[in-house]
Amino acid sequence: MTRAFDPTSELRVFAARDIVTMDPARPRATHVAVRGGRIVAVGGEAEMAPFTGAPRVELPAAAVLLPGFVEGHSHIMEGAMWEAVYVGFYDRRGPDGTLHRGLRSLEQVLQRLREAQAALQDPDEPLLAWGFDPILFGTRRLDVQGLDSVSRTRPVVVLHASVHLMNVNSAMLELAGIDEDTEIDGIDRDAQGRPTGELQEFAAMFPVYRLIGRRLSIAASENPRAIRAFADVARLAGVTTATDLVNDLSESGNRNLHELSARDDFPLRIVPAFAPQRDPAGGAQRVLRAIESNTDKLRFGPVKFIVDGSIQGFTARLREPGYLGGKPNGLWLVAPGELEAAFTPYHCAGLQLHIHTNGDEATECVLDALQRMLERHPRADHRHTLQHCQLADEAQLRRAAALGVCVNFFSNHLYYWGDAHWEQTVGPQWAQRMNPARTALRLGITVAMHSDAPITPLAPLFTAWCAMQRESAGGRVLGEDERIGLDEALHAITLGAARTLKLEHEIGSIEPGKLADFAVLLQHPHEQPRLRDIEVWGTVLGGRVFRAGGD
Repeated sequence: MTRAFDPTSELRVFAARDIVTMDPARPRATHVAVRGGRIVAVGGEAEMAPFTGAPRVELPAAAVLLPGFVEGHSHIMEGAMWEAVYVGFYDRRGPDGTLHRGLRSLEQVLQRLREAQAALQDPDEPLLAWGFDPILFGTRRLDVQGLDSVSRTRPVVVLHASVHLMNVNSAMLELAGIDEDTEIDGIDRDAQGRPTGELQEFAAMFPVYRLIGRRLSIAASENPRAIRAFADVARLAGVTTATDLVNDLSESGNRNLHELSARDDFPLRIVPAFAPQRDPAGGAQRVLRAIESNTDKLRFGPVKFIVDGSIQGFTARLREPGYLGGKPNGLWLVAPGELEAAFTPYHCAGLQLHIHTNGDEATECVLDALQRMLERHPRADHRHTLQHCQLADEAQLRRAAALGVCVNFFSNHLYYWGDAHWEQTVGPQWAQRMNPARTALRLGITVAMHSDAPITPLAPLFTAWCAMQRESAGGRVLGEDERIGLDEALHAITLGAARTLKLEHEIGSIEPGKLADFAVLLQHPHEQPRLRDIEVWGTVLGGRVFRAGGD
């Protein structure tokens, strides 16, 4: 009787046109031997001699292997969003590969919403949409009147691309109990003090989330379909490890993550980050208990704090001179005076902090808090990581380097919102220094870069291209001196990102002893001038092959 072949335990040899290993001891190879889900040898035909007779994995003749891409800042929410209506400005590909066309005017947005509203059968079901970004339509904003033209009776909720803001119609305002007398920060109002329907940040959006539940919620691990769809999006992009950088560590969510990630056909390793701002119960002990159940494909441990909002939503905290046109400064999601007390229990428990700071005022306050905390509670190799950190100047990055802090830049912003930042939010001078990866690398900081999916598409090759070219969607170059090279960009989406997660001993490079995780490309990064155009054939996770286009 023939025994079934198990690719996770049997020895196999992968051969490719070239293998870019990210291992400085052996940067290039053509063969890699895998057994038990791990790499046992890397090299050429000569190094494979001990494995003569081992099965060879069939890959396309043009195949180039890289370490599986590591997405250090993303959200399972990316998988959940496709259950709502996409109303974004740019074309977007869903988990099944379907291309959803972007909408280039407010009227097109409203028309898509009207079509979706007409298709709903239950008159009480809210119409939910996502991906909207008003700043890309100039000065005109979506308001109650616009969404009331979709429906005056059905609640309508449109989540912005940043997920820091939303627009709702009058029916939803009434259900949520939001009116002229509601005293909550972040409720936008017209000249008469009436709510416009734009709600900024979680406090203002909470009355709506209380009604729609976890739909459109940034924490989505309670939805098994969302987890599966998130993994499918990652597979299409060559990603083998991705974070869920806001997670409640709920009982049902943890159970879903364990059950799905344990399946042989699940193509992704997930790193959930506990978000105390959503539910602080249990504190550091809650994370430490979750770590006890870690597996190769599920790694609890990081802790996420969100200190300010989004630049394009005008809710990030900026130092002087602030936003163009004197627009009011953004919102604190954790007050500066509370940062050190919030961080310290997790730091003292040996956990790693991932801290969202978009504006440079937020970055400054976080660095102050980290410095005080580390003086009181020194800890080697903590690798606390600033997420986004988009407007940091060189002085702030020098402080980060001295404190042992890593940085994960939001390089996609340069493309998707570069023109808006130049013209509407912070002006040319600050727009040109956004996401200063060249400066950070020069200072010796561990650098990663990310998509923040679903805020922008999960596509590390595109993200790397953004950091190399620093080109906006309109073709404007933003800070040519902050461009980085190809090898540096590839490092940032592989080994650099792995280091920000403290997983570089397992992933991020192709070398013996590490997990056999590869991105399989059909063009060579060193031969294709436009990195963003390289086709992903599939991934390999622990020695198991996953086609991007399915089996």
